[in-house]
Amino acid sequence: MRSGFPAVLIGCMAGRVLLAVLALMWLLPAAAQQDPAPGFPSKPMRLVNPFAPGSVLDVVARLLAPKMNETWGVPVLVDNKPGATGTIGMDFVAKSAPDGHTFGILIISHAVNSALEGSKMPYDIVRDLSPITQLTSNAYVLSVNAKLPVRSVSDLVAYARANPAGVRYGSSGTGGVIHLAGEWLALLSKVNMTHVPYKGNAPAIADVAGGHIEMMFSSVTLSAPLASQGLIRSIAVTSAKRLAALPALPTMQESGIPGFEVDGWYGIAGPQGMPVAIVDKLNRELVRIVRLQDTRDKLAADGMLPVGGTPAQFAALLKSEDEKWRRVVQDRGLAAK
Repeated sequence: MRSGFPAVLIGCMAGRVLLAVLALMWLLPAAAQQDPAPGFPSKPMRLVNPFAPGSVLDVVARLLAPKMNETWGVPVLVDNKPGATGTIGMDFVAKSAPDGHTFGILIISHAVNSALEGSKMPYDIVRDLSPITQLTSNAYVLSVNAKLPVRSVSDLVAYARANPAGVRYGSSGTGGVIHLAGEWLALLSKVNMTHVPYKGNAPAIADVAGGHIEMMFSSVTLSAPLASQGLIRSIAVTSAKRLAALPALPTMQESGIPGFEVDGWYGIAGPQGMPVAIVDKLNRELVRIVRLQDTRDKLAADGMLPVGGTPAQFAALLKSEDEKWRRVVQDRGLAAK
C-alpha cells in the first residue's frame, strides 16, 4: 500500500499539471482575442454625424459615444458635419487618417446619393470606406389615404393602371430613399406615379392623411398614429420579413412585388485602409453597445431594430445597396445632370 502511494500521488500530480497546461493553452488564444489591437485607442476619438444636431441620427450618435468612452477611457467627440444630404460629413471621414480614431455614421441615404450623383460624388461608398458594422434596421410602411379604394398593394397597382395620372406619392425631398422607393415600385409594377417632394416626411404623410396625395412610404412612428385614427391605411412593409410590431401587414414581396426590399439602415464606417485589428476592435465594442438592453429600448422608441453584424456583412450590404439603387436610377433616368 505504502509503496504504491507515491506512484499514485505522482500520477495525480501529473494529471493536474497536464490539466493546468491544457487550460493555459485554451486560455491563451482567448486572452489574445480579447484585445485585437492593444494600445488602441491612443487619443480622443471623433464620431462624425453627417446630419444636423437634434436629428434621430444625433440621438444614435450620443447613445454610442459615452458608452465607448466608458469602455476605453478616452473622449469620444460627436462631431456634427451636416450638408449635401450627408455627403460632406462622410467625405470628411473618407479623407481622414485611417488610424481608427475617426469614423462616422453611414445611412441608406448615402447609398442613394452615390447612385444619383455617380462620378460627381467626392468619395466612393464602396471603395473609399472601411465598413465596421451595421447598427440598425428600419423598415418603411406603405400607406394610402383611407378614402382610396385600396386595401392591398395589388389594389394600388390596379388603381394606378386605371388612373395613370392620378397616383401621387410624397417624400421628404427629391433624391432621398423615400423618393427612390416610389420610383422602384413604379418600375417593378410597370405603372405611372407622380413624385411630390416635401420639406420633410411629416408634412408629406400629413398630406396623405388629408387626401392631397394618394400614398407614401414612411416610418412606423409617423404612420402608426394616423393609421390608428383612420386617416390613412397601411397596406405593406418594405422589410424582408413581417414586423413584430405590425404582424398583420404583409411584406411588399408577399404582396406581389418580387425583390422589393427597402431597409432604412444605419451603420458605422471609417476611412479605407484601417488596420483589420482596429476595425475588429471597433466592431466588437459597437456590437456590444447596440445589443445592450437600454440601447435596444432607446432605439425601439424611434422605430429602429439593433443589428450589430460583422464588417464583412456590412460591406456586402453596402455593395448590394449601391448596385440596387444604381439600377433604379439608371432605369428611371434619374441620374444627376
